[in-house]
This record gives sequence, structure tokens and C-alpha cells, in this order.
Amino acid sequence: MMFADTPQVRIVYEAHGPADGTPIILLHGFPYDVRAYDEVAPPLAAQGCRVIVPYLRGFGPTRLRDGVMRSGQQAALGADLLALMDALAIPQAVLAGYDWGGRAASVVAALWPKRVRGLVTCGGYNIQDIAGSVRPADAATEHRWWYQYYLHTERGRAGLAADRRGFCQLLWRLWSPTWAFDEATFERTAVSFDNPDFVDVVVHSYRHRFGYMAGDPGLEGVEGRLAGLPEIGVPTIALYCGADGVAPTLSEPSGVGFGGNHRSLIVEGAGHNVPQEKPGTIYGAVCELMTVPTLIGCDSRAVAQLHPST
Repeated sequence: MMFADTPQVRIVYEAHGPADGTPIILLHGFPYDVRAYDEVAPPLAAQGCRVIVPYLRGFGPTRLRDGVMRSGQQAALGADLLALMDALAIPQAVLAGYDWGGRAASVVAALWPKRVRGLVTCGGYNIQDIAGSVRPADAATEHRWWYQYYLHTERGRAGLAADRRGFCQLLWRLWSPTWAFDEATFERTAVSFDNPDFVDVVVHSYRHRFGYMAGDPGLEGVEGRLAGLPEIGVPTIALYCGADGVAPTLSEPSGVGFGGNHRSLIVEGAGHNVPQEKPGTIYGAVCELMTVPTLIGCDSRAVAQLHPST
């Protein structure tokens, strides 16, 4: 494992492949960690890519600095990713992520598009509409979000703190009903929940997204830009999971939030943790984005202008 020091966080990451290879950054979600990409990173490295797999803030050995707010808001996730790229002198990368990691990748793709060669995002447009969160969804959707409402309360915070593994393993089972993972697989990731900032970061994430907790004052400018729900115009493959227990796939993904250089793919049989359940899908999508001009039937001249190195 290696680390990168940024102004707010010491980000620990795993690195695969040659240092001069095309940069790929793979981002895990909640409640998962870098083990989600154990079957994705090595084959990408074998293709000559420089693959970076970081532990997000609040997970594993990554540590927030003293005095830094233990924020889990979307702006913090995106800012950490951008700071990691700066610290590693990566001018542009293919980003792939799901859940929180998909949100971090989407934030950078939307606000700093020149830094993103291509985006793989699970679940579609991942930037949160915090102002719109006051509008209730249908009952079937609301009941799947019980964990978020639970964490809005001090009872929920205490419950997570008292039984991190039990709480997170339940989410694994509910969100990936077709994935027969074993205890050893879960435990390899569960050690990352022992991070001293885990509870604070998780609770803040789920309270902030509904407007129940203030964000980091230093990130107000980024959150202000995200409030406009900016379009993601970089070359994108949006994956929708056919067996996702928390966000069931629509039969016809709308593509809302993306520009013309985008395509959607339904991953049949996949639950919420796509890279660990269907690693070949993530690998294939990243490889496809490495040949951006021939992707999705878009205007290759426009893509070449955005990404002259392709």
C-alpha cells in the first residue's frame, strides 16, 4: 500500500501496473473497500495501465487530518479524488466507481471534465439533488432507504457504532440478493470499517444529503456548483444493476444528467456491488473508454478536441 498526502486527508491506496501507464482510478462505495476491485485491477495492469485503488475517507488506513471536519458529503468525496490526482501528478484519468465512489467520480467529471478521460458510473447520474430531497419518493423506494433514515437519528448513530459489521453485512445481503459471498469475503472488507472516522463520516453523509446537517464550510463553493446538477459531458458508460436491492434498475434508463457522449448498459443479475459481483463488466467498460473516439457512435472529432491524447 502507498499513500498520498493532501491538505485534508492522507489517502492510502493500492497501486498496480507501470507508473507510466494510462491512469485508471477505481473507487469503492459504502459499505465496501478496495477489495471490491481485486479482480478488476490486475487485468487492467496487465494491459499496461497504471491502476490506483484508494480507500475513501473514513475507510481502512486512510486518515483525515486533525481539525478537518469528518464530512461525508459529495463535495468532500469529489474534492478528495481531485486532490489525490494532484498529489500523484495525474493530469487526466479514466474514473470508475459505484455508490460513494461513483459519486466522487461523477463530481470530478462534472466540475473538472478536463481531468477525466472517461467515466464508468454505476447507477447512472450520481450527483445528489439535496434541495429536491424534501420530496418523498414512492413507498416502495422509501422503504429501501430505511438505513438512511435510521442514521438521521442518534439511535442510528449508536447502532452503527455498536455493531459496524452487523449493520454493514445486512446491507450487503439486502443490496446484493443474488451474490453468495462468504464470511471470509466480507471480513476482508469489514476491517476497513474499524477506521476511527467511519461512523462520523457515514452519519454525516446520510444527514447532509437530506439537509439535516451542515456541510464543511470550506466546500460550500463546490456544493453550490453541484446544486445546479451540472451535466456530465465526458465520455461515459453508465451501468444499471438488474438485481440491485437498494436502487432497482428501470427497464429504460433515462440518461438524464449526461451529454451526448454517453451510453447505458443494464447488467443483468448484478446487485449493488458491481465490481465484486461482475468484475468483467467493469473491466470491459474501462477498456472501452480507453478507445474513446470509437465509443457510443458520437462525433469523434468533438471527443478528440476534449481528449487530444486519444
